[in-house]
Amino acid sequence: MTARLARRFGPEVAGWCADVPALVDRLSARWGLVPGEALEPGAVSVVLRCTWADGTPAVLKLSPDGELLAAQSEMLALFASSGRVPAVLAQERDAVVLEEVRPGTLAEDMPFATLPGRWADLLAALHGVPARPVGLLRGRCEESFQRIGRRLAEPVIGARISEAMWSRAIARCEKLLDTDTSPVLLHGDLHLGNVLDGGERGLMAIDPKACLGDPCFDAADLVVAGAGQEGVRARCEAVAAACGLDGDRLFAWSQAIAPMLAIAHLAHDGDEAAIDELLTL
Repeated sequence: MTARLARRFGPEVAGWCADVPALVDRLSARWGLVPGEALEPGAVSVVLRCTWADGTPAVLKLSPDGELLAAQSEMLALFASSGRVPAVLAQERDAVVLEEVRPGTLAEDMPFATLPGRWADLLAALHGVPARPVGLLRGRCEESFQRIGRRLAEPVIGARISEAMWSRAIARCEKLLDTDTSPVLLHGDLHLGNVLDGGERGLMAIDPKACLGDPCFDAADLVVAGAGQEGVRARCEAVAAACGLDGDRLFAWSQAIAPMLAIAHLAHDGDEAAIDELLTL
């Protein structure tokens, strides 16, 4: 835990990590929850399955970045009327308790053939929420390209992704932002690790980074995940048709974010087939 969080927060996070057991005990006593097993951790948090005081299955998220947790809770509240995000049960600095999504299978572990129609229903619910005073997709993209772009200095990534390639992706993104005429309230980070099977409730979304922008953006991660499988172009056609999206814009967004997903593959699983396809887009 400490090593993982130190990559984001620095070595000083060790003190916070050492206090996690005491923090869990204190919250359990205050809220009447029963802590359970650890779940797959996020990049900035510790996650535990737990039982809420009334027996509701829940998830306890802990993070040294209390402002981030507060922002996530506020964004979940924005989408509450959609019925497609978990409810926030309790919150304080460094901690939030969320309703657990069940069965909770990640979209990345589900067969793609089952996803386009269900993704369409999810987008309809999320994008149907009235626009609120949140940031714009432009700011979200600028932050992502700046933050992820620093990784080009890493030898294994810089050897495959040049500054020119990165600049071309940014230019593609800016062109799409400049021509967006139908902005909606976006989830803003709808990759397959942030979408879970909610059973009869349909697909559910977690960890939104809400912003106003092009509806195609919330489908682009599903499309680029087809790299090295059935292919990005084929997946784009299937997703655009199911979701009623402009196929050309969706493919253009997929091209713009492809280097980001390539970096994820280079850093984690080394999937050469996916990397090669993404870098040819």
